[in-house]
Amino acid sequence: MEKYKLGEMEQKFADLIWEKEPIKSGELAELCVHAFDWKRTTTYTMLKRLCDRQIFKNDNGTVVALMSKEDFLSGQGHVFIEETFGGSLPKFLTTFTRRKKLNSKEIEEIQRMIDEFKES
Repeated sequence: MEKYKLGEMEQKFADLIWEKEPIKSGELAELCVHAFDWKRTTTYTMLKRLCDRQIFKNDNGTVVALMSKEDFLSGQGHVFIEETFGGSLPKFLTTFTRRKKLNSKEIEEIQRMIDEFKES
């Protein structure tokens, strides 16, 4: 889903909004001048792009998130696993742990999550 695919600058811009929201669009444009060396028009173009994806909303000059950063990252992870591993979390974990061995704390955390899922 394109909604969850952001380029590097789109991601940095989104992170700035999540950090500062709610924020007036003029104030956001001013922050972007300093943070990214953008012109105001660049900020508004980028904002429109992210609003069209329904990540943020410019409500009468105040920019607010339509989804939390955590929900967005969860969506990104879901899309990645769907596209790369056919939606299989076990395939993802198998591939991931080939390069990085899990320590006992990570294993306990995953087991706790599995146990909580079984209970619900």
